[in-house]
Amino acid sequence: MDAPYRRQLFVCTYGAWCKIDGSDAIRAELKGLVHEAGMQNEVRVTKSGCFGQCGHGPMAVLWPENVWYHKLTLADAPELFEAQLKDGRPVERLRYRPAKPGSNKTPEVKAKEAEKGKSVD
Repeated sequence: MDAPYRRQLFVCTYGAWCKIDGSDAIRAELKGLVHEAGMQNEVRVTKSGCFGQCGHGPMAVLWPENVWYHKLTLADAPELFEAQLKDGRPVERLRYRPAKPGSNKTPEVKAKEAEKGKSVD
């Protein structure tokens, strides 16, 4: 065994951007689905801090596959669980493919941060 879990899904529950769009409820639903399926020793659903992609959320990242998801909704949780967490197939319509490496905050987020005189980059 190389790791304690086969897969770990990190769901951003940090700050206003992902949190305001329901990331806590999405994480709780996914965690519940994992437990209902008896997969809690194989798959871990974990709260995460910021991924630096503010405005594209709610966001989640799956390891070890390094698959990134964005604009998640509570309605997406069953499909994400069945396809990716259970069967190992990425949900293409939810995949996040950034324009460039590193931080990719939306212009809206950058403008609001500038108004407040701060940045999370």
